[in-house]
Amino acid sequence: MSIVFEKRNQVFHLSTPNTSYVMSLMDHRYLTHLYWGRRIQTPKLKHILQNRYIGFSAVVASGKRPFSLDYIKQEYPTGCNTDYRTPAISVVYADGSRVCDLQYAGHRIFAGKEKLEGLPAVYVEEAAEADTLEITLRDPVKDLAVLVSFTVFNTTDVITRSVKVINEGTDPVILEKVLSASVDFEAQDYDMIQLSGAWGRERHIERTPLRTGMQEIGSNRGASSHMQNPFLVMCSRNAGEDYGNVYAMNFVYSGNFTAGVEVDQLFRPRMFMGLNDYDFAWRLEAGASFAAPEVVMVYSDAGFGKMSRIYHRLYRTRLVRGKYRDEPRPILCNNWEGTYFDFTEKKILEIAAKAKELGIELFVLDDGWFGKRDNDRCSLGDWVENPRKLPDGIAGLAEKINAMGLQFGLWFEPEMVSPDSDLYRAHPDWCIHVPGRERTECRSQLTLDLSRDEVCDYVIEAVSNVLDHASIRYVKWDMNRHMTNLGSAGLPPERQKEMAHRYMLGLYRVMETITGTHPDILFESCSGGGGRFDPGMLYYMPQTWTSDDTDAVERLYIQYGTSMAYPISAMGSHVSAVPNHQARRVTPLKTRGDVAMSGNFGYELDLTKFNQRESRLVKAQIAEYKELRTFIQSGDMYRLRNPFEGNTAAWMFLSEDKKDIFCAYFKIRAEVNGPLDWVRFTALEPNARYEDLETGEVWNGDELMEIGIAVDLQGDAQSRTWRLRKK
Repeated sequence: MSIVFEKRNQVFHLSTPNTSYVMSLMDHRYLTHLYWGRRIQTPKLKHILQNRYIGFSAVVASGKRPFSLDYIKQEYPTGCNTDYRTPAISVVYADGSRVCDLQYAGHRIFAGKEKLEGLPAVYVEEAAEADTLEITLRDPVKDLAVLVSFTVFNTTDVITRSVKVINEGTDPVILEKVLSASVDFEAQDYDMIQLSGAWGRERHIERTPLRTGMQEIGSNRGASSHMQNPFLVMCSRNAGEDYGNVYAMNFVYSGNFTAGVEVDQLFRPRMFMGLNDYDFAWRLEAGASFAAPEVVMVYSDAGFGKMSRIYHRLYRTRLVRGKYRDEPRPILCNNWEGTYFDFTEKKILEIAAKAKELGIELFVLDDGWFGKRDNDRCSLGDWVENPRKLPDGIAGLAEKINAMGLQFGLWFEPEMVSPDSDLYRAHPDWCIHVPGRERTECRSQLTLDLSRDEVCDYVIEAVSNVLDHASIRYVKWDMNRHMTNLGSAGLPPERQKEMAHRYMLGLYRVMETITGTHPDILFESCSGGGGRFDPGMLYYMPQTWTSDDTDAVERLYIQYGTSMAYPISAMGSHVSAVPNHQARRVTPLKTRGDVAMSGNFGYELDLTKFNQRESRLVKAQIAEYKELRTFIQSGDMYRLRNPFEGNTAAWMFLSEDKKDIFCAYFKIRAEVNGPLDWVRFTALEPNARYEDLETGEVWNGDELMEIGIAVDLQGDAQSRTWRLRKK
């Protein structure tokens, strides 16, 4: 059993293959944190459970000895008591009081992992894969219980945390804040790492030293957002790719979140993650419960690379579900940047024919196929084909593309409605809005209120009707605006602050239903590119359009940052035209291909505009990726050069059997009379021999790792790749 409770010492010891997480009961009632790190034996408590007086800190005077929760390291801290630091939960009782004092009331340990009702979460296929500890905390004065669950995986260094709040009283309770994880640490020099950015510049790595006070990231946009990702790292000051202590949290949720670190007056960090309490309150009726989303926690004693590979393996195998979890993803062509809204069936078939000639496997028709959609100002919500563009409808077009030997895919934006649409004219109250207030638009669209069952039912029916009547094997599910004017015509006044979370619960129900009834379709999520690149989405859709920015140089930063938490198999990555439509940069076709191969490969341009030389190169790229994709999508990624720290980027992929290697190196800017560079591989067998499959040259493993291969690239945005195989 990976979870042990030592009754005499009142200690819980959670063990993964290489890590330990240790808790105890303070004064037999407060759940305290002792240790999280490299695997150890159960520690002695005397030197860990120290009590200390802090000036201006109130004390708990009952019990064997006075102590202050402001000093004690806790597992699920509460506010309005003797701890002045940020709490994990805030409650308002029926009498208006706010003090919440959660004390240990029992626990259970069981094999396996239970599902979170209505929420995405990592899973097990067999009970023997993990053990779960569920600790019940209860307020002795108020009838409020909190179940804090820890699941410990037996073959990987992962611990997940989730929380359920239960109103056991007879009066309603208002939850104003519910975090899913909170961990207190001893004072050390730590850095904090976040993945931040903007539309077209998602998940850039930002690293800052911790300082006293609050350091917090989050989203209140109704989506996890382009601006901040629900992923947070706290690491030792010297931590790098292959060394140092790293503590990471990732939120399995796609809506408003908060994450951060508070450093107290004794320089001790409290790391936390959960639902954002901005404009949030949840009315918990008598006997009702509230389930908070899950946090996935990873500790690495060998830097960021080990941390990332733990997340990658877990998400590939125990977060992503369905047919495409284990199957190679098809190489696709999307027409969006090739035609935008201006296309006819004839033009689409011309591009598809060229795609087949080049070896592409899937053609995707993007925005503009429905209603009167010739621009982005109308028709969202009217999921009926435009007969002027598609005289034989979606089914007819799919049949023609299938006849070429290609699979067919389709774009939707099901969560939105255009004011100029039949749906809006029929149901103007179905959007998120506040009566009497101007309905603010973004991209000429409003957000459907998925907190309402009837709206969810409409989306399920409308999308399913298209999928059920055409041969569709791929869906790009887009979402192109964030929430404003938060209000729902379906909720009473006292529940209006529940809307944003109820929206996510409705969205998850919609996605669960549609993906579950169409198991042969590959779903890719999108939100203006990477605006909802989070574990919650990956539970329903195994890949995400990484960014609307398709520039190869920009994608080096975006894909490198994304790989901190998310596997390559989750990243959609396409070759696009030059000058690039977002950055206006001109980069070589080879470089664009080499960058896009580090993801789910495809093309997003008008293929018919390639000349003969370009067509030959593209054909070779596609043939190469077909040989590489099995282990690129399912192998281990090693980051070799960080573009945020210099003028180069490099990474390699190692197959599960350790025999195949694909390495890509990129030089961003040209240097006049610059130095010769050397690419050093990693994770190889020193005494093994590796053959370059392009040149036939054979290298020793130790030579590749300690000396490397010399690279001398001239010009901007140049790339070099190697395909090696162990002999």
